[in-house]
Amino acid sequence: MTKPAPQHFDPETGEVMGHLKALVSALKRSADLLDVLGAEEFRANAFRSAARSLEGQDEPLETLAAREFRRIPKVGPSIAAELMTYVQTGVFGPLAELEAQLPPGVLSLFRVRGLGPKKIRALWEAGIDSLQTLWEAAQDGRLSKLKGFGAKSAATLSDAAEFALASQSREFLNTALRLGTQVATLLDGLEPRLSGELRRSLDTIGTVRLTATATAPQLLERLEGRLDEVQSVEGKPLLTGRLEGLPVEIGHATAEARGALDLTFGGGPLYRQAARARAQELGLSLSGRGLKRGATLLETPAESDVLRELGWPELPPEYREDEHWTLGGAALAALPPAEALLRVQDLRALLHTHSTWSDGTASIEAMAREAERLDFGADGGCYLGTGDHSGAAHYANGLDAGRLRQQLREVRELQAAGVPLVAGAEVDILEDGSLDYPDELLAQLDYVVVSVHSHFTLSSERQTERLIRAVSHPLTTILGHPTGRLLLRRPSYPLDLEAVLEACAATGTVVEINASPYRLDLDWRAALRWRDRLKFAINTDAHTLGGLTDVQYGVMAARKAGLVPEQVINTLKREAFLDFVRTQRQQR
Repeated sequence: MTKPAPQHFDPETGEVMGHLKALVSALKRSADLLDVLGAEEFRANAFRSAARSLEGQDEPLETLAAREFRRIPKVGPSIAAELMTYVQTGVFGPLAELEAQLPPGVLSLFRVRGLGPKKIRALWEAGIDSLQTLWEAAQDGRLSKLKGFGAKSAATLSDAAEFALASQSREFLNTALRLGTQVATLLDGLEPRLSGELRRSLDTIGTVRLTATATAPQLLERLEGRLDEVQSVEGKPLLTGRLEGLPVEIGHATAEARGALDLTFGGGPLYRQAARARAQELGLSLSGRGLKRGATLLETPAESDVLRELGWPELPPEYREDEHWTLGGAALAALPPAEALLRVQDLRALLHTHSTWSDGTASIEAMAREAERLDFGADGGCYLGTGDHSGAAHYANGLDAGRLRQQLREVRELQAAGVPLVAGAEVDILEDGSLDYPDELLAQLDYVVVSVHSHFTLSSERQTERLIRAVSHPLTTILGHPTGRLLLRRPSYPLDLEAVLEACAATGTVVEINASPYRLDLDWRAALRWRDRLKFAINTDAHTLGGLTDVQYGVMAARKAGLVPEQVINTLKREAFLDFVRTQRQQR
C-alpha cells in the first residue's frame, strides 16, 4: 500500500486538497540540508530553482502530476521523477536520504529563528549539535566567540533557542493535519476520525490522535511498516507509533463503545475530567472502553448517546478546550452552537495577499482568478484583496509610492475587465506609529492593512503606543498579524495587547486572524475574549496561489473563538465590503 499524496485536510468541509506547498517545502528543505552538509552546491541550487518554478505555477497539483511535471521550467527529469514519487507515496526520496545523514539534534536547529543552513553548519562543525547545546553555548560564552556570531547574536540566539526548546515537542497544525489524514487513509474502512488536539483545532499539535472502530490486531496489520515504532499499549485500547517524528496515538473500540471513546479521547483535560466526574455522580463509569453501569456496558455508538446519558449539551469539539471550560456554564452556553459558527463556505473575500509586485510568486490577475476558481461555495463568488508590502519592507521588494500608483492603475484596469478584485496594501507601521504612505495615497485604496515588520525590540510601552496610533489612523481598515508571533519560531513582541484591542474596538478597526498556519495571529484565545466587541478578518497573507487555501486554518481558529459569519468582514460581498470601509472611514 502506498502512502497518500501530500495533502491538506479541511475538517469543516471534510475536503482533502492536494497541495503544491508540500512539494515546494520538500525541495527547499532538501536544498537547505545539502548546504548544512556542505556538498553539491549545484544540486542545492537545482532544488531551489525547481521550488521557485513550482511556486509560480498557475495550474493545480493534479494537472501538473497528470503530465508528470514535464514542461515546467527548472524542473529536470530526475526532479520530476522524484516529485511524482512524492505524489504517489508521500515520500520525497532526496529529503529522506539527506535527513538520514544528519543527527536529529542538528535538524532541530532549523526551529531556531535567525539560523539558516550555513550558520547551522558552522555550529555543527563547532560541536553545537542540538537546541540544548546551542543554549548552553550561548550561556557559557562559547557561541559569542565563534566566527560570524558575536555577543549580540549569541544573546538573541539564546532567547530563540530557549523558545524552540519549549516548543520542540509540537508541530504546526497544517503538518499535523496532513499526517493525521495520511493515517486516516491507511485506516479506511475502520471509521477513522481525527481526535484530540487535531479535532479541537489547536494552533500547534503535540500528538496526532485518531479513533477507529477496530481491534488492536486490525490496527497493527494496517500500520506495521507504515508507522515507526508501532505498538499496542498493554491494558489500554490504544496503539502508538510515530510518523515523520511526531507521536501518533490511535484509540480503538467496538461499535457499541465508540461514542465513549470519541468523547474521552477528543476532549481537553478539564473536559475529560468533568465528563468522568459527571458519570460517577450518576453511578456510571466512563473511559475509552465505554460507558458502564457496574460491569454492564451501555450502548453508546455515538457521542450524542453518551451526552444524553450524562445529561450534557453537545458542545462543538472546538469548545472542549480548558479555556472554554473555565468560562463557566452560563458563558459557555452563550457561545454559538456548531451550526452557527463560521465556515469556509461563508467566505467571499480573500484579503491581504501578495503578488509579484512585492514578494509574491504570482501576478495579481492569477491570484484573483485562483480566488474566483476556489469560490468555496459562497454565492456571488470569491474576490481577491491585494496587499503587497509598502516601501519600508525593502527586504520584500516593497512598493514605494510611485510603484503603488502603478499597481493601482493595473488593479483598476483589471476591475474594469471584470476581474474580481479590491485594491489594498499591507502598509508598514513605522517606529513612531505613523504609516508608510501619505494619506492622499492611502485614500485611493479600497482598504488598508497596517502591520509591524520591524523594531520588534521596542519596550512594551512604546510598542503599544505605536500600534494604538496606527490603528487609530482614519484610513486604517485592518490591523495585520497583531502580535507578530511566528508559531514555534518567535513569540509575540512585547506589548499590552488588551490596550491595543481596546483601541481597535473604540475606532472600529478590524483585527486580522492571520490564517497562515505559521502565524494564526490573532491567537484564538484573545479573539474569544474580544468576540463581542470587535470585527475580524480571516486573512490568508498568501504569497502563492496555493497559499489562498490557508484560509481554512484561520477559519478553524475563528471557530474556536466562537465567531459567526456576521463578525467576519470576509463574508461580505464586494459592494458590501466597500460600503463597510466607506462607513468605517466616515465614522472616524
